[in-house]
Amino acid sequence: MAASMICTRVATAAARQLSGCQGGSSHAGFGAAAKVLGGNPGLFNRYVFQVQQRRNLSLHEYLSMQLLKDAGISVPYGLVAKTPEEAYNIAKQIGAKDLVVKAQVLAGGRGKGTFEGGLKGGVKIVFSPEEAREISSKMIGKKLYTKQTGEKGRICNQVFICERRYPRREYYFAITMERSFQGPVLIGSSQGGVNIEDVATENPDAIAKEPIDIVEGIKKEQAIRLAQKMGFPINLVDEAADNMIKIYNLFIKFDATMVEINPMVEDSTGIVMCMDAKINFDSNSAYRQQKIFDLQDWTQEDERDRDAAKADLSYIGLDGSIGCLVNGAGLAMATMDIIKLHGGTPANFLDVGGGATVQQVTQAFKLITSDKKVQAILVNIFGGIMRCDVIAQGIIMAVKDLDLKIPIVVRLQGTRVDDAKALITDSGLKILACDDLDEAAKMVVKLSEIVTLAKQAQVDVKFQLPI
Repeated sequence: MAASMICTRVATAAARQLSGCQGGSSHAGFGAAAKVLGGNPGLFNRYVFQVQQRRNLSLHEYLSMQLLKDAGISVPYGLVAKTPEEAYNIAKQIGAKDLVVKAQVLAGGRGKGTFEGGLKGGVKIVFSPEEAREISSKMIGKKLYTKQTGEKGRICNQVFICERRYPRREYYFAITMERSFQGPVLIGSSQGGVNIEDVATENPDAIAKEPIDIVEGIKKEQAIRLAQKMGFPINLVDEAADNMIKIYNLFIKFDATMVEINPMVEDSTGIVMCMDAKINFDSNSAYRQQKIFDLQDWTQEDERDRDAAKADLSYIGLDGSIGCLVNGAGLAMATMDIIKLHGGTPANFLDVGGGATVQQVTQAFKLITSDKKVQAILVNIFGGIMRCDVIAQGIIMAVKDLDLKIPIVVRLQGTRVDDAKALITDSGLKILACDDLDEAAKMVVKLSEIVTLAKQAQVDVKFQLPI
């Protein structure tokens, strides 16, 4: 995981872990590395995630490949095209007989995906500029559906056209942050180009790990040792080690949390080359990695993720029916647990943090209620840093501005709680207040069930506030 252990990021990381890393390719890579290291989603598997929260910035493949190239690492030559005609011109410019057209979407499993329109596979080999144009026309502007994208799919706005290389041998290489090693760890395997999670399960001895001292940095002998364990030929061990060192330096320079190369190959010309790249960047480094973060493709994000990022809120959409607005990562997780304990299903993870404004609280409600599955909302605030009266003002503003008709249960404790209760009482809205978290959870679950049953019976029930 990332080196910076800010509370909200711990929650987001934990919540990502709940998802089983479903959602996007780079996170799939992160999940793969975690499984290789013996990671386990653990007791939180009971939550089913709807969308993917991005604790780390993920870049498209062609951008990651350019970073590798800039670092002096051998990669296949290629260019990105945003139209079929651009794809045709790029294919002519590259001039090779065999080319690869890769859909640029932030989701794994492209090769086995399906585009709307029927095209099978997001990675295609073509043999002429005309074929590159034809295939690109079936990718660009279309949604690609894979196991990781779910039924929503991901829009493909561009394709990466690159030369086709012929590997003699394929290897797996990755760098990730790992708590158990207290820093970065290099991961390598002789079995590249395949699903590394399967290798970790079926043949764990085929995977080698090399922890790196974060202070001392990578040493040449460590890289050589890993290259040897990965099975590189003697004449290529030094070159492979040099590539690993360059990738590690890139990892540190850009505050990455994960770099995955699958496959790293010995190609037919006898050189070591990186054929693919997935890189995640620590979101806490945005202030000093602005050029990298300016490359983020927001079209690949869920609309609520975009809105949450703009409002500086930690939000993750789930598949439940009870919206949650909480301050603090641990309390948010506990709130989700207690809802589940009483038979309900949380619709989201949403941590407003300790310094939220009235506007942020209002935006939080907009995020929650934009999910049409939400039948009730539980607000659980412990005001140590966060002021309860600010939360109350935000709730009142949201109820009025959004004309909310669903039941809202509020549990407030801490700083200025009496002022908050007075504000809610004076508002005339009579939002359901409950000082006991257990009782609040029971109440919101029951209210959610009432709304759900009414809808199933096709009864037009609306909760008017005051209830």
